[in-house]
Amino acid sequence: MKDDTRLAQGDPSPDFELEDHNGNKIKLSELRGKTVLLSFHPLAWTNICAKQMESLEDNKEELDELNAVAMGISVDSVPSKKAWAEELVIEDTPLLCDFWPHGKMIKDYRIFREDDGFSERANIIVDPEGNIAFIKVYPIKELPDMKEILEEIEKIER
Repeated sequence: MKDDTRLAQGDPSPDFELEDHNGNKIKLSELRGKTVLLSFHPLAWTNICAKQMESLEDNKEELDELNAVAMGISVDSVPSKKAWAEELVIEDTPLLCDFWPHGKMIKDYRIFREDDGFSERANIIVDPEGNIAFIKVYPIKELPDMKEILEEIEKIER
C-alpha cells in the first residue's frame, strides 16, 4: 500500500496512543477483543462536530451491548476537548486529542486535510482483531448516520 492511498477494509489498523479529554492515555492495541469506532471530526466547538460526538454518547448503551467502544478524535488540545465535553455533557465517550505532533495519528489513518490542518469527517470501525472493517469519509458538512454505523458494527459482532 502506498502512503498516498487511503486505508481500506481489511488493512491492519495503525496502532496509536492518545490522551482523551480527561488526560487518560488510550492505546488502540489494548482494546483488542472489542470493536472500536474511531469517529473523526474536524474541530471541537463546531455545530456538526458537536452533534456527531453527542450521537456517540447517546448510543453508548447500544455500543456496549455490541461489545464496541466509540471514540471521537480531532486535532484539538486536551484543555479544549475537556471544556467542550463539559459543555456537551459528554461523560462516557473518550474524546481523543491528536494535538501534538499535530495530527500524527490522523495522518497515519490518511485522512488529514493538509490545506485545512484538520481531519476529514470520517468513521472507521476496527474489528476485534485490529483490522479495519469499515471506513467512510463524509462531506465535511454532513452529519454521519449513527444508525448506519451501528448496523455495520452489528455485522462484525454476528
